Amino acid sequence: MPHAPQHADGAAVATAEPDVAGDAIPVPELDSVLSGGPFHVALRAAIAARGLPLQRVQHHLSRHGVKVGVTSLSYWQQGARRPQRPESLRAVRALEEILQLPEESLIRLLAENTEGTAERRPAARSYRSLVEADGVLAGLLAELDAPADGGLHILGLHERVRIGDRRELLDREAHHIVRAHRDGVDRFLAVYHGDPGCTPDLMRVQALENCRTGRVLRHHDTGVLVAELLFDTRLRSGDTFLFRYGVEDGTAGVSREYARGFGHAGGQYALQVRFAESLLPLRCHRFVQHSAAAPRSGRQELPISPLHHSVHLVEPRLRTGIVGIGWDWE
Repeated sequence: MPHAPQHADGAAVATAEPDVAGDAIPVPELDSVLSGGPFHVALRAAIAARGLPLQRVQHHLSRHGVKVGVTSLSYWQQGARRPQRPESLRAVRALEEILQLPEESLIRLLAENTEGTAERRPAARSYRSLVEADGVLAGLLAELDAPADGGLHILGLHERVRIGDRRELLDREAHHIVRAHRDGVDRFLAVYHGDPGCTPDLMRVQALENCRTGRVLRHHDTGVLVAELLFDTRLRSGDTFLFRYGVEDGTAGVSREYARGFGHAGGQYALQVRFAESLLPLRCHRFVQHSAAAPRSGRQELPISPLHHSVHLVEPRLRTGIVGIGWDWE
């Protein structure tokens, strides 16, 4: 979730940071979780019981003719995503054989109480730690010839997020005020990470003010989108610039938080989340993390405006790390 090296923009919502190696679960629990679930706990227990690193699991799947990335496997065993597509379900059936599990044991858990399992998934994730684990974000940035330093410092950022009447993240709009700290800067790379189950191919990037959309790259399995926002001028060191853009989403399920990572300390940040009038959360709170791997802290309850159906936070001076708003539906 922190900025990529070129000051890419980043957002993340409602999943869990996976551990590529997997969290060990004692073998005696395997029978119990295979019986009662949930799916991600049973999968993680089965992998731990066989003592297989995810890279080996991936290798065994490829021998069964099924291609699944290590990051996707990590998502599945952490509850951040659920296998849904036909190829993913083929992988689950192959996993039953690879992990020496009873036939249909994992598939059955997927079919049972799908809604409840989604509600139990962990609430937080770091998109950068997820995608960099498999080289996804780094690969997309490399395709866009991203330098190590994007040459921009954020002086101010105001983000507005809309949540729809299905509790989904509809869209996000970002208004940036930046200052160049080297000559020749003429673009900004925006990174967006959708909720579990999102469809990046259906997301739309809008250049709203003082920029235009260049190349847009998407990665389906991780839900990551990287968009090139082009300026119509080359900034000199010390120049300031304002631009505004948006990402239309609405392709995933229930959203429970919105978070933003910053790789450099400095300017002001304001985040506003607006909910559908017909469906407001019970409560909202602010949170921060010093890094993707650090525990959350700074929890603070935030009031929901009954008139505007929204909640907001303002950070007068940013620190490196992550800041966001979470909400509880029930």
